Amino acid sequence: MAVFKPEKESLYAETLDSLTAKLTEQGLPSFRAGQIMDWLYRKGAKDFDSMSNLPLSVRKWLADSFCIMPAQMVLAKAAGDVTEKLLLELEDGSYIETVILRAPEGDEAEDGARQTLCVSSQVGCAYGCKFCASGLDGWKRNLLASEIIAQVMTAAAHIAEQRGGEQARTLSGIDNIVFMGMGEPLANFDNVVRAVEILHAQWGLGLGARRITISTSGIAPQILKLAEVPVQFRLAVSLHGATNEVRGAIMPVNKAYPLEVLVPAIKKFAQTRGRMVTLEYILIEDVNDALSHAAALADITRELHAHVNLIPYNPVPNLPWKRPNYRRQKAFAEVLSRAKVSFTIRRQKGDDIDAACGQLRLRMEKERTA
Repeated sequence: MAVFKPEKESLYAETLDSLTAKLTEQGLPSFRAGQIMDWLYRKGAKDFDSMSNLPLSVRKWLADSFCIMPAQMVLAKAAGDVTEKLLLELEDGSYIETVILRAPEGDEAEDGARQTLCVSSQVGCAYGCKFCASGLDGWKRNLLASEIIAQVMTAAAHIAEQRGGEQARTLSGIDNIVFMGMGEPLANFDNVVRAVEILHAQWGLGLGARRITISTSGIAPQILKLAEVPVQFRLAVSLHGATNEVRGAIMPVNKAYPLEVLVPAIKKFAQTRGRMVTLEYILIEDVNDALSHAAALADITRELHAHVNLIPYNPVPNLPWKRPNYRRQKAFAEVLSRAKVSFTIRRQKGDDIDAACGQLRLRMEKERTA
């Protein structure tokens, strides 16, 4: 496994407990940890000198031991709709993507635009789903917890700037965070769980657990392990095929964890957490959009008491897959409706900004090496 060791650790990787322990080791007062977290996540401090209620000795130790922001935004690309993609460069020169998805007023939002932030968990992806751009250039490494939090902080600052200044809350209007960007979150289990803790904790970003969603391509053992994590986040499973034949043809992970292994793991997670799981299902023309596929999906969904997100495919250059036309999408959805399955059709967004996972990063990497 490729392991990245930064020149200096970022404070964004620290929890209140871990930072308290490090302060204590230095003979510094433990209560300073709470003050430091307040500067990071309430006041949005970008440097140590601005932490004015900390004595010089603490600020010097922080500056010697840590950095704050481990990434820099190199590009913000807005779509003609309400989607915006941010490209970040990490210390080792790697690119990652973060997408801001906005639900306009009257569309899935009751009181103004709802903003969902889609974050990446890896540089590239090793799981090779046939329809996805994330893994086209292979897998490079896992993201550190700090690099995940950096995406959130960068997006929040970007949104605040768009709104004309600092906001009362550091999250600056971000309503939901989904781990659905580049990479397989459960293949980077420890860093993702640590990032979730920081997102949720009151000393951190204080985001409600139900507003955090972790998505997985279906690593069954890690789903069971995830069920034991205390934070009550939501789980989404990228199904994309309701039979082993279909799923295996487009998702290599199905070979290791076929439906007869995956479905019981999802059911166990749902029973342990007492919470409905979402099944993500990208509709791909002539691959998984037949009415028989819809019927099989309905059977699985009823067994799991799950909710389905139907997502018409977002085409990727140089890949052969196509989005079904509206008539085929509607026919598929009608099968679910007749089966009394809970589902939502998520209309594609950001076609004009390479919004599918990994597209913008892949283009930038190719331009850099050309």
